[in-house]
Amino acid sequence: MQATHHLAAAEADDHPPLDGGDNVLATLQVDLDEQLRFAPGRLVLSERALWARLDGGPWQRHGLSPGMSLRHHDHAGVGTLSLVDEAPGSARLTATWRFTLGANVQALRLVKRFEQVQAAHARGVVPEGDDPTRCPSCRALLPPDSDECVVCSREHNEPPSTWVLLRLGRFARPYRKELIGGFMLTLASTGATLVPPYLTIPLMDEVLIPFQNGQSIDRGYVMLLLSGLLGAGLLAWALGWARTWLLALVSERIAADLRVTAFEHLLGLSLDYFGAKRTGDLMARIGSETDRISVFLSLHALDFATDVLLLVMTSVILFSINPWLALVTLIPLPFIGWMIHRVRDRLRTGFEKIDRVWGDVTNVLADTIPGIRVVKAFAQESREANRFRDANQANLAVNDRLNKTWSLFTPTVTLLTDIGLLVVWAFGIWQVSRGEITVGVLTAFLAYIGRFYGRLDSMSRIVSVTQKAAAGAKRIFDILDHVSNVPEPAQPVPAGQLQGGVRLDGIGFRYGNRSVIRGLELDIRPGEMIGLVGHSGSGKSTLVNLICRFYDVTDGRILVDGTDIRRFAVADYRRHIGLVLQEPFLFFGTVAENIAYGKPGATRDEIVAAARAAHAHEFILRLPQGYDSLVGERGQGLSGGERQRISIARALLIDPKILILDEATSAVDTETEKEIQKALDNLVQGRTTIAIAHRLSTLRKADRLVVMDRGEIVEVGPHDELMARQGAYWRLYEAQARKAEADGKDHDAVLIAHALPQPSAHDVVSQ
Repeated sequence: MQATHHLAAAEADDHPPLDGGDNVLATLQVDLDEQLRFAPGRLVLSERALWARLDGGPWQRHGLSPGMSLRHHDHAGVGTLSLVDEAPGSARLTATWRFTLGANVQALRLVKRFEQVQAAHARGVVPEGDDPTRCPSCRALLPPDSDECVVCSREHNEPPSTWVLLRLGRFARPYRKELIGGFMLTLASTGATLVPPYLTIPLMDEVLIPFQNGQSIDRGYVMLLLSGLLGAGLLAWALGWARTWLLALVSERIAADLRVTAFEHLLGLSLDYFGAKRTGDLMARIGSETDRISVFLSLHALDFATDVLLLVMTSVILFSINPWLALVTLIPLPFIGWMIHRVRDRLRTGFEKIDRVWGDVTNVLADTIPGIRVVKAFAQESREANRFRDANQANLAVNDRLNKTWSLFTPTVTLLTDIGLLVVWAFGIWQVSRGEITVGVLTAFLAYIGRFYGRLDSMSRIVSVTQKAAAGAKRIFDILDHVSNVPEPAQPVPAGQLQGGVRLDGIGFRYGNRSVIRGLELDIRPGEMIGLVGHSGSGKSTLVNLICRFYDVTDGRILVDGTDIRRFAVADYRRHIGLVLQEPFLFFGTVAENIAYGKPGATRDEIVAAARAAHAHEFILRLPQGYDSLVGERGQGLSGGERQRISIARALLIDPKILILDEATSAVDTETEKEIQKALDNLVQGRTTIAIAHRLSTLRKADRLVVMDRGEIVEVGPHDELMARQGAYWRLYEAQARKAEADGKDHDAVLIAHALPQPSAHDVVSQ
């Protein structure tokens, strides 16, 4: 179903002339005409017909009948809806509408609704019309200018609950003994802090007040009481230090385990997950969120446990001394609890928003710093500074809104505790005046109440840090809960020594709703070199991604040496694949470490041998420290050809049985290409090689060329044979040759123009 305003427009002055009793069920706004030019249009599905209006023209009605279907397909960024009347014995195309893929989701919904209508008609049921302001699934009101239901998408945007912190229990399980020990220390230290106020009762009633009435002081008894106060204080200090040190160690280890687990799980996810995430956001989750959880566990969770124990134990002591005075002490408690409940909901949503906007801030950094050369080349420093300033301002605004709530909450709790203390003073004085309690009891009560209200105020402040930790835990568990689209097999087959034979058995693949590969069949013999050619978007890179198992096929299967690659353990299978990309990625480290990335235990002799075979040894020796020279981030400081030859050496070192070359020479000059081509000639020896290249001349050594178009194989054969056919490959080759010839003529014309004598200023003026 399209957005609310679209349906509203369809039902207002821009609506089809519906028959009596007919209702609108769904609508779609299309934006292309038959010549693929931009033109506004609209499709409206009713209970009895499919209506179409293009570029302000009249409405066209296509009545629904049994056997009629609405087919959807897309290619090269253009979606198509075809209305087909599949009458018995024939199939007739009734109408076709085209649109850009921005409307693809709505188009799929329209197709689904169309199928529901046809199924309802087949059962003799007339479907009910949709309310354009409500979700068709849950009937909840849709937000203005949106077709996304808030209720249905709540599972993705639901604010974090503090219960998510309980999921950290599985990371705390290995430290059960330490946690139990920490709890016992907390219990003992809390008990020790409650001894001094109790000792004030005999100090007041049996020492100070009798002394004011003229009695002498028993020095031994006073020393005993003071020793008790000192001993309790020292014991509480020692137990508190041991408790804090032990639980801090445990919390750091829990956070470290959580960080490692999240990163390892992230590495195991398929590429489509990373395509939908920002680098800065993932860095913030694994970095700052785990730090926040560590602080919560080491400090605030410990304080919270101490506060709860102190409140419980203090309440028991207060009720044992005087139940009525204890009840008066608890008067502010319901009001504080109500405030905590109200504020907690705002904090839940607020801290999640803070995490999101902070992720936007780190995203700007993650985009700009690695791409600083492009930023400076296009003089866009001010633009990136403005992006960072805007993201930082959004972060500031969200924090300001949350601080507005928090700044009111904290003083209010303090005010309530002060009022409670005043009430206790008044009620206590009244009881002393009636002789129901002594001054010593009231003094002890006030000492306990000071601790009681202090801990109550501390607990109210912990609400903030708890919600922060819950928001961080939710973002981390969002990663841990994500299941890879490239799963490990339950009982993996050992890859062993692969020969490299690859068979594509009717494979198909879709990126979301877009079909990229369809019904592809191909046999590649062990040791054979295959060249993949075709226009951009024909599916070449997708095919090699499927062979590498970066994605899993949606139809068919890929067999290597007769075994479905989904039966191999992912890491075990990929050890047999060497990959050389158009843009080689080098890590920060030495040249030797980059070459040995796929085989960390390689000896220096093996690294040098791989570099020699990749024609990289000579330029490596010219570096300041040779193989121990540091390579900057992403290979800064090396030319494109040098980075490419290091990546070839990296692939050579692991000695793969299947080699993937994805545009390995397209980003370098002709001389560098020759050097790289020599390295590639060494690399492909004895390996099954699948090479993609835009320069068709670089694939003439391939045993067979595979020509792809729109996700399908249209031609297969050697270069000479395909040229003789004068088919798709011949057209590609001729077009590329004509372009090269035209570029050469333009280049020669420029050279001739520069070689000719230039007219002087006097000649120009004379003319």
